[in-house]
Amino acid sequence: MGTGELDREAHVPARTVGEDDVKGDNGGSGDGGAPRSAPRTLAEALRARGDGGLAELLRARPDLLSPVPNDITQLATRAGTRASVVRALERLDRFALQTAQAMAVAAEPTSYATVLGLLAGDTGDAGEPTTDPAADPAIAAALPRALAVLRAHALVWGDDDQLRLVRTARELLTPSPSHPSPTGLGPTVAESTAGMSPGRLQEILATVGLPATHDSVSAVGGLTALFTDRERMAGLLDTAPPEALAVLDRLVWGPPYGEVTADPAPPVRWLRDHGLLLPASPRTVVLPREAALHLRGGRAHREPEPVAPEVVVATQYRPQVVDSTAAGQAYTALATMEELLKDWQTGGPAVLRAGGLSVRDLKRTAAALDVTEPIASFWIELAYGAGLLASDGEADERYVPTPAYDAWLDLPAADRWTELVAAWLAATRIPGLVGGQDAKGRTLAALGPDLDRGAAPEVRLRVLHLLAELPAGACADADSVLARLRWERPARSVRVDAVDLRSRIAGWTLMEAELLGLTGRGALSAAARALLAADTPADRARLAAAAIAPLFPPPLDHVLLQADLTAVAPGPLERPLADALDVLADVESKGGATVYRFTPASVRRALDAGQAAADLHAFLARHSRTPVPQPLSYLIDDVARKHGHLRIGAASAYVRCDDDALLDEILADRRSQPLRLRRLAPTVLAAQADPASLLEGLRAMGYAPAAESAEGDVLITRADSRRTPPRTPPVPVPDGPPSPDDTLLGAAVKAIRAGDLAATATRKPTPAETAADGRLPRTTPAETLATVQAAALTGSALWIGYVNAEGAASQRVIAPVRVEGGFVTAYDHTADEVRTYPLHRITGVAELADEPHS
Repeated sequence: MGTGELDREAHVPARTVGEDDVKGDNGGSGDGGAPRSAPRTLAEALRARGDGGLAELLRARPDLLSPVPNDITQLATRAGTRASVVRALERLDRFALQTAQAMAVAAEPTSYATVLGLLAGDTGDAGEPTTDPAADPAIAAALPRALAVLRAHALVWGDDDQLRLVRTARELLTPSPSHPSPTGLGPTVAESTAGMSPGRLQEILATVGLPATHDSVSAVGGLTALFTDRERMAGLLDTAPPEALAVLDRLVWGPPYGEVTADPAPPVRWLRDHGLLLPASPRTVVLPREAALHLRGGRAHREPEPVAPEVVVATQYRPQVVDSTAAGQAYTALATMEELLKDWQTGGPAVLRAGGLSVRDLKRTAAALDVTEPIASFWIELAYGAGLLASDGEADERYVPTPAYDAWLDLPAADRWTELVAAWLAATRIPGLVGGQDAKGRTLAALGPDLDRGAAPEVRLRVLHLLAELPAGACADADSVLARLRWERPARSVRVDAVDLRSRIAGWTLMEAELLGLTGRGALSAAARALLAADTPADRARLAAAAIAPLFPPPLDHVLLQADLTAVAPGPLERPLADALDVLADVESKGGATVYRFTPASVRRALDAGQAAADLHAFLARHSRTPVPQPLSYLIDDVARKHGHLRIGAASAYVRCDDDALLDEILADRRSQPLRLRRLAPTVLAAQADPASLLEGLRAMGYAPAAESAEGDVLITRADSRRTPPRTPPVPVPDGPPSPDDTLLGAAVKAIRAGDLAATATRKPTPAETAADGRLPRTTPAETLATVQAAALTGSALWIGYVNAEGAASQRVIAPVRVEGGFVTAYDHTADEVRTYPLHRITGVAELADEPHS
């Protein structure tokens, strides 16, 4: 082999099975935490829980409810399936997960003290063994809560001296070459030496000074005892060359695998001869788990994290400053949303064949809103999520506002804002993914598919709640917020440079909350706090609207006309005034005050919409707090005087004018050559262009033509607003089953208890059961009828096997009341109600040894 250390480490990527959702304050298993007698199975442990403990399990793992288990045994079986266990592990906080990982490397069953030693270490500061495993008081204080969480999730069961990890969880978390553990530990001595020859084992025993044995099992036991004996192990390491200790330092915290050549270097050879490196493959060696734990001082993790990181306050502002800043941003959000949808209401961008918005249209929209493309994606997706925007479904499919947009515009500003916030909180579509790539390398488009991530609503809400825990006016440090979220839901990847999706969503949440006005200068506003304090959606909307409404400026009914052909709106305008100004003038700048500029083109736009010059003069005089400037009056009169002097109709197109000199001027202008005009009469010119192109061409030359109808009337060209047919907002894609409410939990627990009663009820064996020695007896129709009739006469309870119309079999305990017409009417102890059952669907019947109590 090469030099005095491992030639190359085997870089086996470490991977946690799953981390995500349950916060550290989920509590323990209540009355199900420590049963009175030691349970032998998970089903027995669950059966010993009270109803509160079962409800807590179903609330923590809602996937167990679909469908409702028939009894405790079925619940325990379902709780141990791989898919359910993986989801449960993903919903653990970091320390609860570290506790489960520590239990996975311990022998089963293990004890509370052993788990505590694996987490806190079992050596003192000087490296000497200590009798107190609780060397770290923070770990000692946090471990009961972590075990309570694991018990509540039915991942751990048993008394503190007989703790057991659910088999599937142990399989997922136990270190192996294909599935390395985040602990960095490798296999045990027994696992590493499974394929080793007995002669080689005896050689290792002789090298480390242990007596020879007659079998491999004893040899492995002796070597394991040596590695777990602190004093003897310390003595063995004292004899190791310094270079060998350096090799161990490289492997001790993982990965524990390393590649070697056929001729190992002396330090590696020494480690192999003493069993401190065992073969994992012909070219790979591994540091056995027992040796690694000794070198670590008994700790399973390098950095246990028993306490959640605190959210740090970066800056403190006065709450009034935060609220005013947030309210200003909230009003800007409403204005931006209106501007976006107003721009798209005459026919928005086309829908891509694969769905979504093209990159060019996104860039154009971002330029129109004067924002970056990621922020434009956010506003577009928010409009879509709120149901204000959708595709029109036409052959030339385009995005246009929905009818809900008109209803939204009629709401007060505070209510419009709360609707946007509610849509944002519930949305599973993530605008931040736009521009990235999916699993197949395709670019993700705004409004396109594959933007849904079920965890988004929960992450957004959690970020806001973390901000709400800070004092009013406190701006949180973003890195500390992300660190807290990563502790509550650890990332699946353990690479240092990995940025998990939840952290990315949290970062986008902080930015989007600022854009919406939920935060001001990074601190949570009073309106957002009111929204988080409410229990129901209706209360959230009402309280948030009441908190922010006083901070919104009242709409104004006037503007200030300036001599430079501009109008200044010192605040938000009433809708009729704002709509009229949008036609008559162009928006030049926005901010606290909006500046409109009057131009010949904008005035002509108002005239094309059917307004007369007198109407425009009266409108400006009525809504201006300053006198109408003379330049503006002259501009309106001048454009109106020229407007419609030229008339354009369809021949394919023609121009007519009573002033033949003006037509001569147009013909003589070289710029008219592309229109290919020729005179048909002194007052009429014909063109080989369509009317729209002719209108555009003459306006580009500085004229003010007007289109006319076939009857010779001036056409009013008012921009028509397009709307989609009625549309419903996109349905959020849930991240697993929804969380059950108290009513559903109560009913489910009751059904499980009743089913368990029927499954475990003591009954008298029937002859058929005795003969067949089967668990579910079957009786003939005659025996079933006779037994049921007898029970109806005596008022006794029976156990029955029953198959419903869907073919689902179940066990029930009933007290027959009446038997007639092929049906039995009975009080069903399982359902806790009177029911009627067809006799032909009863597969078997047996009398109970002891009648149950309902």
